[in-house]
Amino acid sequence: MSSLSQFLKQHQFCISFEYLTTAKPQPVLKTFADFPACMTLADRVQTDHDPAPLDMMSAYPEDVDKILHYSGKGQDIADFEKFLEMARRKDVHNLLLLSGDKLKQHHDGSENPALRSRYLESVNQVVAAKKHGGFYLGVAFNPFKYAEAEHAAQYYKLNKKIQAGADFVITQLGFDLDVLRDYQQHMKQQYPQIPIMACVMPLTFARARFMHKQKVAGIVLTPYMLNFLEHEKRLNPDMAEQNVYARCALQILICRHLGYAGVHLSACHQPTEQAKLQQAIAQYAKLSLSECRALWDQLWQTTSIKGFQPEGVDNYRASGEQILKYKSMHMMHELFFSSKMAKGLGGLVFSSNFWNKPKADQALLSTELMTKQGMVGCESCGQCRLGETLYICPETCPKGLANGPCGGTHLDRCEFEDRECIHSVKARLAKSVGQVNVLKHEIIPTVAIETRQTSSWKNWFNTKS
Repeated sequence: MSSLSQFLKQHQFCISFEYLTTAKPQPVLKTFADFPACMTLADRVQTDHDPAPLDMMSAYPEDVDKILHYSGKGQDIADFEKFLEMARRKDVHNLLLLSGDKLKQHHDGSENPALRSRYLESVNQVVAAKKHGGFYLGVAFNPFKYAEAEHAAQYYKLNKKIQAGADFVITQLGFDLDVLRDYQQHMKQQYPQIPIMACVMPLTFARARFMHKQKVAGIVLTPYMLNFLEHEKRLNPDMAEQNVYARCALQILICRHLGYAGVHLSACHQPTEQAKLQQAIAQYAKLSLSECRALWDQLWQTTSIKGFQPEGVDNYRASGEQILKYKSMHMMHELFFSSKMAKGLGGLVFSSNFWNKPKADQALLSTELMTKQGMVGCESCGQCRLGETLYICPETCPKGLANGPCGGTHLDRCEFEDRECIHSVKARLAKSVGQVNVLKHEIIPTVAIETRQTSSWKNWFNTKS
């Protein structure tokens, strides 16, 4: 059993320090500010080709508990199965499973569909890792979503992650304490057995400016926050640095007061940074929740939650056209694919060896693509999931995610910024047509590479017959 799992199960507030595999290995603390500590190794943060956490873990002491991140970007289920085998051989216990932000060199497949970048969903990773057994599995969750649909879609997918077997959850980085409070209350009510950790960071103006300029996915940095940090640094650089660590310390202590199991500490791996933060935590350790919150508001010079929330939040309803399309396609799906008669007839037709002939198989695939591409954006995945995604094709998500959104959306907009997130569209539609439970509970298997560019019609009936 890992030390991390013991800390979380025994309600020992703990701190995990995040390290990049591209950075020079630093000393790792086993206790920090009187809290037990461990470390994490992040997966491909700076480039698409960063050294793998599994390869770099040997650079750190064996007796320090480690959480290895695994990002599904650019990965197939077969890649993950190989990773699990290697992790088992290296006696890895803790994993944080992520779909991942977009690849720096993402290929959209417009010139060649076979070259489209693929992203293995965290839900499917949890399912596969649970079958292997022996791992303590973490997943990420972004509660900092302010549009109704993207907020709902995040929570639907969280339910799937926990249903699949996640053991603990780490939030994405955020600074809105009211969101962190509401999320903790939700988890306590719905999933009291699941420990949650909050991602925090000593937020300097330089870091905030960099993340804002680079549009780091899923992190909310409002104009108020950026302007405040810039003004604070310009006014008194030494005091600004002191306040950076004071605010981080207060956020850690507030999370502890709220009932979080620990924090995941980003951008604080240098011994000098850790010493400053440890000193700040000791300074405020005896403050109550209300005292910590009052000092937090004072250090941000605001008591308004709007200082941490984005502007331009709009909440839309599913359109009549979307509802009509759903109902029409649902009726067709039931008639031609799900009914007893359809399954029997389809099984009979597609069991024939005729469809195994290359010309017949290609003709069937072309016919299916021609029928569905204009209607739903089909890319011949070979494993049609329209019935589980409210007839909104997951291939129209740039990452191809079927079980729900990544954490990178912003006010219903896709991380790729060229479209609305299809999972927000699904969330609105589900609410309108009474299909919320489908998005919360229907775990959709990943599509293996070898299944793509085959006929889902033939595959459907051969599986169902």
